[in-house]
Amino acid sequence: MKLTLSRRLSLVFSVLLLASCGVSAWLQIRANDMREMEVVQGLSRGLASSIALNAQLTETEEMGPDSVRHLFDQLMTVNPSVEVYLLDETGNIIGNAAPPGHVKRQRVDLVSVHRFLDGGMLPILGDDPRSLTGHKVFSAAALRRDGRAAHYIYVILQGEEHDRYVAHAGINAVLRVTLWSMALVALLTLLAGWAALRWITRPLHRLTDTMRRFDTRAEQPMVVPPLTHAADQRDEIAVLETSFRQMAARISEQWQSLKQMDHDRREVVANISHDLRTPLTSIHGYLETLAARDATLDAAERQRYLAIALGQSSKVGRLAQALFDLARLEHGGVEPMPETFLLNDLIQDVFEKFELQAQAGQVRLDAQLQGNAMVEADLGMIERVLTNLIDNAIRHTPVGGTVTVAVEKRLQTVEICIRDTGPGIPAELLDKLFKRPFALSGEGHGGGLGLLIVHRILQLHHRSIELRSEAGSVNPGACFCFELPLAATAV
Repeated sequence: MKLTLSRRLSLVFSVLLLASCGVSAWLQIRANDMREMEVVQGLSRGLASSIALNAQLTETEEMGPDSVRHLFDQLMTVNPSVEVYLLDETGNIIGNAAPPGHVKRQRVDLVSVHRFLDGGMLPILGDDPRSLTGHKVFSAAALRRDGRAAHYIYVILQGEEHDRYVAHAGINAVLRVTLWSMALVALLTLLAGWAALRWITRPLHRLTDTMRRFDTRAEQPMVVPPLTHAADQRDEIAVLETSFRQMAARISEQWQSLKQMDHDRREVVANISHDLRTPLTSIHGYLETLAARDATLDAAERQRYLAIALGQSSKVGRLAQALFDLARLEHGGVEPMPETFLLNDLIQDVFEKFELQAQAGQVRLDAQLQGNAMVEADLGMIERVLTNLIDNAIRHTPVGGTVTVAVEKRLQTVEICIRDTGPGIPAELLDKLFKRPFALSGEGHGGGLGLLIVHRILQLHHRSIELRSEAGSVNPGACFCFELPLAATAV
């Protein structure tokens, strides 16, 4: 079964807590037992010496086993918790009052006995004769003969009767208090730990929910709340959540941008295909006519058909060149090379280029110049900007209209506005004007690629173009404005 992170943390915390409580309880019980043994041994330190003195066992070797047993029986009757043994100089048990079969070992290690007699730190545990491996607190005294220890009185202070009583008495008060306190501490710690884990992992739950709800295809981008409190700014999980939200919002924006770019690309391909299909169909039709009726056409008709085909071919060529130029501009194939030039001279040159076209359409070209501004930009690119804008303005200006180029000098820049008296830009195209899905000439408005090229050229110059149109008027026209920096010598 797979557990969540919170459950795994809770389980690990609970196991560690229970293990810690168990170890703590064992240590407390162990400490209580050691303290009890220390107290018992400390209070009974002189018990063996008193037995030896009062019983006058200095001449033990003259006492038989029966007399020793009788003496020890009397002592153990007075205090049933003790067990008295008589040891020889090597630790062998030579006298005791234990029932038959209760003595499991016949020798006691005298190392602990010597530590006790030398005043070592209590408690000191010695061998339990009634157990093969047990050790208990004891009291001991040496029986001397000729100035040396000949025998030892060895008294186990917590004998079998003591152990039997403790076993029947059950858990004593200290042990009960210890266990209840450990249980209470464990319960309170579990509750506190659960609350702490909930508090610690709450940001993780929020982050998990955010990640589960994250959808790159969502229409609305993810909202990223700021880290308002200093505590949130120091909280690694809160910072992680905010970073993920920022990443998710960025991914969502990029996804929307990719969707829009794909949509734009499809529309551009469709519009370009439409723009190319019309002149190509015309060229193909006239060429078929020339091929089929070559023998019946006179020279004048043949020349007219060829002129129409050439005109359509030029239109296709201009469109292909515009696509090529736009691709180079957008993919870094062209970089501006700024130079200083007179803006008025450039405008006059562009006017001369469109003089015949304007006369043919009965459109007046008007230049409203303010001094002779010296600007710094890429001359060829700015000429392309003016060419595209004026060409669009002439083609959209009706007979008798005017195309005006106005130049207004400012503090560090000069503003150029190209204004026409045509029908203006339809409202449905305003938000698409400088984007890829802007309608091309196939929709009857033209200038789509030209305006995209203008927009990109000005971006390369770190400038922008703006449409100013009086929507709602009878003949609002269109006015495109942009700025160029004045040359340092002209500022």
